[in-house]
Amino acid sequence: MKEKNNIYMKEALKQAQKAYEKMEVPVGAVIVKDGKIIARAYNQKEYKNDTTNHAEILAIKKASKKLNSWRLLDCDMYVTLEPCSMCAGALIQSRIRKVYIGASDEKTGACGSVLNLLGDYKFNHTVEIEKGILENECEALLKAFFKDLRNIKRKK
Repeated sequence: MKEKNNIYMKEALKQAQKAYEKMEVPVGAVIVKDGKIIARAYNQKEYKNDTTNHAEILAIKKASKKLNSWRLLDCDMYVTLEPCSMCAGALIQSRIRKVYIGASDEKTGACGSVLNLLGDYKFNHTVEIEKGILENECEALLKAFFKDLRNIKRKK
């Protein structure tokens, strides 16, 4: 299973790289159902001037369109950075079964780092969580991006 998890997270990392190349925070997500990727997405907040255009939200929209249902039952998400509270809420609402996370987010992570919305049994659905999938690669991409961003700002 670990091998498959790495394969899917590598696909999420490819999406995150696309975000990086567009100077978006490099977060990528893929949604898998029955062993097949049904949706891919990366952050597009800057490009679309829309704070809700996180990789997770965009992937959920694509998967919902593909399945012709807002209920993403038996689907799993692989995401390079721990989802924020908005994205965690969307995971709950979409009925995603499990989320596999690359890097933790100690500032805004809502899947165990700052708080854990996905495991709150007061909601109508809980989402399983597995962290640390290709964690070093996911962290390295984020660190490189923010280093580049700081350098760009210094040059201005």
